[in-house]
Amino acid sequence: MPEQDPLRARFAAYRGDLTDRIDGPGPDAARRTLRRRRRATAATGALAVALVVAPIAAGAALRDASPPGPPASTPTAGPTSPPSPGPSPDASRSPAAPATPDGRITGRQLRAAALDLPAWTGRSCADTTRVTLLPATTDETNRPYLISVTHGDVDADGATETLALLGCRFGEASAKQVVAFDRDAAGRIVTLGRVARTHEEGDGGFEDVRAVTVAAGRVRVQVADIQPCCSIPAYWAREQWRTYGWGGEGFAQTGGPTTWGRDPRLTDLALTAGPLVLGEADQLGRRQGTVTLTVTNRGPVDADRVALTGLEGIGTPAGGGWDRCEPDRAAPEESSCLLDGVPAGGSRSWTFRFRVGPAGPGAAGSALVVHHSADRRGWPDLRPGDNQADVRVRG
Repeated sequence: MPEQDPLRARFAAYRGDLTDRIDGPGPDAARRTLRRRRRATAATGALAVALVVAPIAAGAALRDASPPGPPASTPTAGPTSPPSPGPSPDASRSPAAPATPDGRITGRQLRAAALDLPAWTGRSCADTTRVTLLPATTDETNRPYLISVTHGDVDADGATETLALLGCRFGEASAKQVVAFDRDAAGRIVTLGRVARTHEEGDGGFEDVRAVTVAAGRVRVQVADIQPCCSIPAYWAREQWRTYGWGGEGFAQTGGPTTWGRDPRLTDLALTAGPLVLGEADQLGRRQGTVTLTVTNRGPVDADRVALTGLEGIGTPAGGGWDRCEPDRAAPEESSCLLDGVPAGGSRSWTFRFRVGPAGPGAAGSALVVHHSADRRGWPDLRPGDNQADVRVRG
């Protein structure tokens, strides 16, 4: 191509000018720089190589390359694909509900808290606000104490609550109540309400609570009509299971018996006493005496055995009905006479002989009849007012 070609002349001038600008100190200096920077961190060395070598390589390429052709059109960037979207939330999934507080509270935690308690029926227990429970071993009276705890979902909210059996002593016996507790959103112990309590009025009332269970949102309470204490035997008590449910504002009975009715084990005995007939006194002033006692069973249950007590106040046993007596093992401290039974609707009489001293019969001249079952257990009477009879002296 002729030297006067203006395009070739222009590129030659451009190449010379660019070479003067980027040659710098030359490749030896670049290698020394690279060795020094390799002793630095790997990241710093890599950056030094990029900064030093790139201009040298670019200058060498420009010196050796053929003159460039006409500038190519700048390529247009193609459409960039958007990033793949992540998994979209399930529109049908409901937002997570706030976690329901766990109402499982231990006995130790209950005793450590200041609690608000429902009132005790007819009993003078301590204040019902900010109460600290005593342990079950306490012998203090009029102070609430913790007997036991059980756990379960009592209000159908899907979480566990706590049921506590509480007592309050008033002598040898205790008033009792079942109380439900839960936790609020802050974790504090709160009182849901009373499930049941003793000493309610009416035929449905009960004197004792034996056990508490929770299943399927139902609270079952084992109650008894009598609380054994004060010489009352445990076998006198009748037991029932009653079911209670949460109604949104409190608990109410939803199943089980609501009354007791008449105890089918009991009957109505009545005792009558004839006069104490005294004979002539001997040289020492002692006399023989006899008295006839009659037991009537007014029903509705046969009395397998009957026991007569209190006769020792009349005089010293001296035969007659005494010969048919067996010891009353239920009352060994008394001179009781255990005799054959009396069927419902029937009656039976026994004549007892005594030796009476010069002072005469004792002031406590009376007798008492008690119903006994075949296993020799004594039972209360349906109408105890006619179970005792005074013995009066004649002659």
